[in-house]
Amino acid sequence: MDEPAGLRLLFHELNNQLGIILSHAELLEAKCADDHSRARAAQVIKSALDAMSTAKSIRLMLKTEVA
Repeated sequence: MDEPAGLRLLFHELNNQLGIILSHAELLEAKCADDHSRARAAQVIKSALDAMSTAKSIRLMLKTEVA
């Protein structure tokens, strides 16, 4: 059995929001003129990817608990 539809919708919305943050950070990193700003943008990229991975882990944990 899969997780409830409400949870699927929340995870979908969260991934969409994190995807927007990620794409903007990648654009910012590409346009940065100095190393310090690029490093800060890279940190945002890493954090967004980590958050997406955490959301996936939570979703998988919930899926196995529901099954």
